Amino acid sequence: MTQTRTRLERGRTALGPALELLHTGRAPTRAVLTAELGVTRATAGAVAAELEALGLIHVDSRPVGAGGAQGRPSHRLALAPQGPVVLAAQVHADGFRAALVALGGRIVATAPGCMTVPADPAGVLDEVVAVGARLLRETGRRCVGAGLAVPSAVAEPEGTALNPLHLAWPAGAPVRELFTRSLAAAGVATGPSGGFTGNDVNLAALAEHRHGAGRGARHLLCVATGHRGVGGALILDGRVHTGSSGLALEVGHLTVNPDGAPCHCGSRGCLDIEADPLAFLTAAGRAPGPEESLLAQARALLREEYADPSVRAAAHRLTDRLGLGLAGLVNILNPDRIILGGLHRELLAADPERLRAVVAERSLWGRSGGVPVLPCTLEHNSLVGAAELAWQPVLDDPLAILAEA
Repeated sequence: MTQTRTRLERGRTALGPALELLHTGRAPTRAVLTAELGVTRATAGAVAAELEALGLIHVDSRPVGAGGAQGRPSHRLALAPQGPVVLAAQVHADGFRAALVALGGRIVATAPGCMTVPADPAGVLDEVVAVGARLLRETGRRCVGAGLAVPSAVAEPEGTALNPLHLAWPAGAPVRELFTRSLAAAGVATGPSGGFTGNDVNLAALAEHRHGAGRGARHLLCVATGHRGVGGALILDGRVHTGSSGLALEVGHLTVNPDGAPCHCGSRGCLDIEADPLAFLTAAGRAPGPEESLLAQARALLREEYADPSVRAAAHRLTDRLGLGLAGLVNILNPDRIILGGLHRELLAADPERLRAVVAERSLWGRSGGVPVLPCTLEHNSLVGAAELAWQPVLDDPLAILAEA
């Protein structure tokens, strides 16, 4: 057995943590990797060499020291540009999107699918996987897993969609099972665990926490509009809080207007129908058209016609409703950061002080110092989050998974 292999065996349990550090951008050099892992330089070198042999990273063989630095220059570490990918997909009220996502949350290829989502989830999942399989053929990339984001609370570990209110799917649809079946029929490699499924906003929050606006937050609250409705997610110490059955943080069903319209959940004036794209278009006096998704139409209206008094008034109305909801969540959850996605990100950009003022005025924690309210920064963050589900087994044990893939 070589000396490198001996060192690797001693540091075998460091492979996964080392890959996670690289995946999240926290170990740009071997010296940083050594310090973060708490191992010897030799063990860190063996770990890096093994990850490179697996095709996951690239070790710069000609390190360059920083100007004025003391001691030996450190090898630079980077994710392999042509390394393996996972297939990620998101189903929403206006269709779906499929993508290939590499380590680091980098989208390699993506394709949308606009369709009326059928009441039978198997039909749309077959189409999603077909588009993903085409992307794999076109790029020639190696696939090591698959993840799916859906606009519903998802029971764990079964992967059933508990309340897909904005789709015609039945409650309790076995989405993970159907997704795994479609992947197997299409010959898409997923490893021993099959496909993974999660709530779209939970996955957006996970992606932002690892790669975007939520980096470094301990208690991260994410609130976002999808193509329909409003969702929320809470990251606690790096993990998505899903509650006892997957229904935690259904923030769309906070009442923010007691005299508002009836909601799908049976209540009235919920955030879900008071602050989503359809609510904005309706408040602005615009009839939604069939040519684009509701989210795309609402974003375009806000960006291009904000000077119109009716559009500005509608934006103020949604901002105030959103602020009320956020203030209540701040009082209950005490997050150290709030990030907003979808149409809510655009509302924040249009009038950041108005939203922050409502949150501060209506919450105890806001009055005592304020909570940062920031826009999400990742494009297609639910897709990236779906990819995180698929990458997790690799991050847990890269050698075991990639030896089988």
